[in-house]
Amino acid sequence: MPALPVVSGREVVKALEGLGWTLVRPSSSHIIMTHPDHIVTLSIPDHKEVHNGTLRGLIRSAGLTAAEFIAAL
Repeated sequence: MPALPVVSGREVVKALEGLGWTLVRPSSSHIIMTHPDHIVTLSIPDHKEVHNGTLRGLIRSAGLTAAEFIAAL
């Protein structure tokens, strides 16, 4: 499993938008995204650094592998 880079919440959003996820709404400290082919809704923290475990959970919930996510960055 490749090591994940340190990324901000905004960088995660940009990568997921490139993979077909759309921004539903920004709440106070999180960004909510959906995908037409997935049932799940992603809640991405709008922080300068997203913790490694949180990022892995978001990638898993999005149905991606770490390599696919890194390629989308």
